[in-house]
Formats: sequence, C-alpha cells, structure tokens
Amino acid sequence: MAARAGIVEVVTEILTVYPQAIDHINRKGQNVLHVAIMHRQYKVYDKLKDKDEAKRLVRGIDNHGCTILHRAADTKFYHGGTRPTPALKLQQEFIWFEQVKAQMPPHFIMHINRKGKTADQLFKDMHREQLKAAQHWVKNTSQSCSTVAVLVATVVFTAAYTAPGGFLQTDGRPILLDKPLYSFFTVMDVAGLASSLTSVVVFLSILTSSLEFGDFHHRLPRNLSLGFTFLFFSVTSTMLTFTATILLLVHLQTKWTASLTYAATFLPIGVFALFQFPLYYQYFMAAVKSILDFLRKNLPGNWDFLEIKDD
Repeated sequence: MAARAGIVEVVTEILTVYPQAIDHINRKGQNVLHVAIMHRQYKVYDKLKDKDEAKRLVRGIDNHGCTILHRAADTKFYHGGTRPTPALKLQQEFIWFEQVKAQMPPHFIMHINRKGKTADQLFKDMHREQLKAAQHWVKNTSQSCSTVAVLVATVVFTAAYTAPGGFLQTDGRPILLDKPLYSFFTVMDVAGLASSLTSVVVFLSILTSSLEFGDFHHRLPRNLSLGFTFLFFSVTSTMLTFTATILLLVHLQTKWTASLTYAATFLPIGVFALFQFPLYYQYFMAAVKSILDFLRKNLPGNWDFLEIKDD
C-alpha cells in the first residue's frame, strides 16, 4: 500500500524495521517493484532499486506473465505524469521505460507475457493515443512558432532597408551612420534576422520529421528547445532594434522619458518570458539531460555526476 501510494517514508521505515518485507508477493504475484513501477511511483522505485535485494526482484514475473518492464509499459494506472505538454509527457514515459529496462537482465527484456507481447510491443500499443496527442501538439506548436518567426524576420528585414533618419542623397549612406547607436541597431537587426530564420528552419525540420515514437525520446525535445531559444532571441533582438531606432530619432532630454521608453521596450520581452519561460525551461532541461546522457554513455570514465534526476 505504501509503495502504491508513493509514501517513501513509510516504505523506508518498514524496510528498516522488517527488511524481509521487500520479498512480499501479493495475490497477483507482484512484488514491490511491480507495484511501484505500475503506479509510476518514481521516488519509491529510486529508493528500492539501489538495494541489494532489488537485484532478484527485477527478475520477478507476476501471474499475468509480466516482468517489471511490462508494468513500466502499462498505462492502466498512469495519470498524466508531471510534465506540462503531451510531447514531454510522452518523453517522460520513454525515460521511465528506459530506466527500468537498464535494471533488467538482457534476456528478460524479450520476455513474452501471457498475451504474447514483449514489453516494447506493449509500450507501443499502450501509448498510441498519447503519441497521437503529442504529434498533434508538436505540429500545431511548430506551425504557430514558424508563423511568428516569419513575421519577425519580415519586420527586421524591412528595418534593414529603412535606416533611422534616412539616407544621404549624394552617396546613399545612412545619415546617422556615425552615431554609436547605429552600430548597435545594425547588429541587433542582423541578429534578429538570423535567429528568426534559424528558428523557422528548426521548426520546419520538426514539421517534416516522421514524429514516430523514437523521435520523442531525445531529438524532438532538443529541437523544440533550440527553436524556442532562437525565437525568444529574435523577439528580444527585434525589440532592441526598435529601442535603438527610437533613441537615434528622438533626443530624450529628461530621465523619466528615457526610463519610460526603456520600460515600453522591454515590456513585450518580459511578458513573453513570463508566459513562455516555464515551457522553455522544461524543454531546455530535457535537451540538457539528453546531451549529458550521451556524454555519460559514450565518453570513457565515470560521468555519473552529470546525471540529472527526473521529477
């Protein structure tokens, strides 16, 4: 009951007072790992998997012929996870499944239950509706972000040919070219154009991808993180370009007018960051975790200190 409810303190106290309780089997032939994994009790699983006794529990097979990996694929008691979007929810399920698989003996991974399914086959069957929801969300989000990125690119591209103050009639040079802020205006304009077009390319690559199960494990969250990063930077660069234009054209004589201008400039950036940062943070951490997992698996030496725990 404690493992099913996810009460780590009770599980710890029971195992401290009576360690033999870890071998308890319920009427369905399930041990404590079956129950904790089936009910997505991540903290209980983390508490139990490092115990020496857990090495024999991972070999347990219940009355339905299911290993603990089958229970990690089962969504009967799945209630949506802890991530905010369908794509991240599916990724969390992938990571959970792979964590359990890493604890399994290799020959148990291909074990077939009484319905004739391996754990991998069961995972795909049980997550098909979740995959459809994640595909729909990714397509809509990528299309919307691509539209915004194209609009930003159009604005900054137009600004490059309408220099603040106009051009000289003699040689066509910008009138305010010698002003220090004009260089800042140019740099921000180019940065906004480059980042917005890069964001478009990233989101188009997402739209043209197959969006299959494997894509949601690492590649799609990483690409979405890159797309959101470039889009946020393009919006920021566009507002800074607008600021430089205002300061070049309007000579602000008082501090309060300058402060008001700065506040108006950074208001859209602040609102954008306020509403989008939680989502961006989730995808950024997912991308960082995938990179660190790659380093841990492919570089020699002990890189366990790079591990980031899931919620």
